[in-house]
Amino acid sequence: MIESIFKGSFKYWTFLTVLLAFIIAAFFAYLRQWDVGLTITGMSRDVSWGLYIANFTFFVGVAASAVMLVLPYYLHNEKEFKKIIILGEFLSVAACLVAIAFVMIDLGQPARIFNMILYPSPNSILFWDLVVLSTYLALNLIIGWVTLDAEYKETDPPKWIKPLIIISIPWAFSIHTVTAFIYAGLGARPFWMTALLAPRFLASAFASGPALLILLALILKKTAGFDPGSESISKVAKIVTYGIIATVFFLLLEIFTVFYSHVPDAMDHFQYLFVGLEGHASLVPWMWTSVILACVAIVLLVIPKFRNNEGLLSFACLAVFISIWIDKGLGLVVPGFIPSPTGEIFEYSPAPLEILIVIGTWALGGFVLALLYKVVLGVRQGPSEITRQIE
Repeated sequence: MIESIFKGSFKYWTFLTVLLAFIIAAFFAYLRQWDVGLTITGMSRDVSWGLYIANFTFFVGVAASAVMLVLPYYLHNEKEFKKIIILGEFLSVAACLVAIAFVMIDLGQPARIFNMILYPSPNSILFWDLVVLSTYLALNLIIGWVTLDAEYKETDPPKWIKPLIIISIPWAFSIHTVTAFIYAGLGARPFWMTALLAPRFLASAFASGPALLILLALILKKTAGFDPGSESISKVAKIVTYGIIATVFFLLLEIFTVFYSHVPDAMDHFQYLFVGLEGHASLVPWMWTSVILACVAIVLLVIPKFRNNEGLLSFACLAVFISIWIDKGLGLVVPGFIPSPTGEIFEYSPAPLEILIVIGTWALGGFVLALLYKVVLGVRQGPSEITRQIE
């Protein structure tokens, strides 16, 4: 199967080359960070988490979203998902890799990760996050590769793969729940200390991940002739619809609880996000962009006529993806530090090298995903189609 990676069109190799260029540029930026530390970033003593942790949180959600395909296909025998489920499983593999990479980058010195391995602490939520993430990565890689290999050999998957599939379902929920606990367990940060944080994380994951999967499937349909089927796209679009509606609903619940109850500390964080606080309003345009995109996406997704139009569906999925990336990224991480527990305001702005490292890490995920999807295309389309693409 793997030989199909080395066979492709000019566009395929150009795409990989561009991604590789970003990865190399980010690597040199990271070497600078390795040399002088996190001072190259916009983070500080007062805002100690920034773009790295924001993207880590977001990609854990993208990784968890594969369960929304595994559940109906393997447990409820929804055959419409047959063509697209492998794309979701490999998307989870790439997303897990990116999430783990962002954690290691944020540590400053990657060797520190061995402290958690050599001296595990069951009281540490970060330790459990490492366990569930690495296990989920292995589960999706094994399940995806073994089932694809069985399809390549035109045989049934081995029986031992079914228990792994069953295990992966609750494991998908666990990776984002444990990630939410990292935030919700910090008593000095009222913005995060809410029991609703884990459900919010899961709802947003089940919107952003499937939205990205639809975009990738439609891109493959247009560029590689791989058709996942309109029925499967339609069903995944409904998952996105319910996910984004639940995400907005949970956010409104948080806002109502905070402002109706007049919780001063929590009110400050939301005021900083949406209207600014004491003249500081760097995130306000971003958050309103997120809100507007979410509302537009809901309108397009709820109305069947719009949802069944591939062009409008693509726009709606892109809107969902960007909206949740903003809300779950900087919109989640930074306000937790602003204002500080002492009431002071220290704003955060990503530094150029920090942004370059983030772009390069996204490119790393894209590079891995492109190779995995190339294997899928090689199996699904057969030798004749691969030859036609090369020509």
